[in-house]
Amino acid sequence: MSTGSVHNVVLVHGGFVDGSGWQGVYDALTADGYRVAVVQNPTLSLEDDAAATRRVIDALDGPAVLVGHSYGGAVITEAGVDDNVAALVYVAAFAPDKGESVNTLIAGFPADGPQPPILPPQDGFLHLDRDKFHASFAGDLPASQAAFMADSQVPWGTNALGGTISEAAWRMKPSWYLLTTQDRMIPPSAQRDMAERTGAAVTEVAASHSVYVSQPQAVASLIRQAAG
Repeated sequence: MSTGSVHNVVLVHGGFVDGSGWQGVYDALTADGYRVAVVQNPTLSLEDDAAATRRVIDALDGPAVLVGHSYGGAVITEAGVDDNVAALVYVAAFAPDKGESVNTLIAGFPADGPQPPILPPQDGFLHLDRDKFHASFAGDLPASQAAFMADSQVPWGTNALGGTISEAAWRMKPSWYLLTTQDRMIPPSAQRDMAERTGAAVTEVAASHSVYVSQPQAVASLIRQAAG
């Protein structure tokens, strides 16, 4: 499918956060005339989140660039097989293959690198240690903003991390990857491996895992490439 005339963009957030973090990217793209829709994942299961994303895609008037941050990469990998998806953009994101899950990818992270400060599950949900949230998730954001994100966390269902991909959209759609070199949630080396496997066009940015908040113009620039 040609992406030459794509004017729709769908933004999919990851775990522990909601869609409001996309506002800077939304503002940059809508100023250029793109129609931008933001998915609000329940983050209870991968199946539910893919279904929520498909509902947004199907409500649009034509093909879309589908963008996922972090866990949102697994969501767009599952939902991106939709005929109305023209291209995929992974933003410091998981890019699992068929039969893989976020859990299986995390299991392959380097053991000697920074480890995400995920607390033990409670009633089937995960949270990040609020005292370590700034350093791990949002190192290039002001402390006050990181504190708000830590205290407004969306509980992440363990079933979402365990959900496996039925068909990997990146095997049939062109892909782009924004790699964050200062990431302490998904190691840059793991991002590079996933990006290379997908055959994505890779752009590297010196940013934390919260690049979509801290550097929205860099994210918007890559989305424009995928759309054009």
